[in-house]
Amino acid sequence: MNLITLPQKLSVYQVSNLHAVDLTQQPLFIGINDEEISVVSATDTVPADTIEREDGWKAFKIEGILDFSLVGILAKLATLLAEVKISIFAVSTYNTDYILVKADDYVAAITVLQENGYTIKQTLSD
Repeated sequence: MNLITLPQKLSVYQVSNLHAVDLTQQPLFIGINDEEISVVSATDTVPADTIEREDGWKAFKIEGILDFSLVGILAKLATLLAEVKISIFAVSTYNTDYILVKADDYVAAITVLQENGYTIKQTLSD
């Protein structure tokens, strides 16, 4: 299985509304429920007014379109990384999944994943 690295540093944060969030940026992940509005975006695009903020994330995208009938893809990645004490933040879209790891764990995550048969396609600015 191939994983593609995203070049930018990412942040996970909460806002009270989406007015200050640039909805045209990519990547951009938004989760809204009755308790919060959570956003994942490039660190350099985070609005000044956040409720909570966690910087220092890097991401891997699972290459290709994942069929909904596929089972365990995210679980296997999470398990491999958990076994070496690397925690993840996972985000899913209709087509695929993304795994975020802290930037300090990024090189170790690449090593573990490659050792377990994953091909890592790095972007030029990684």
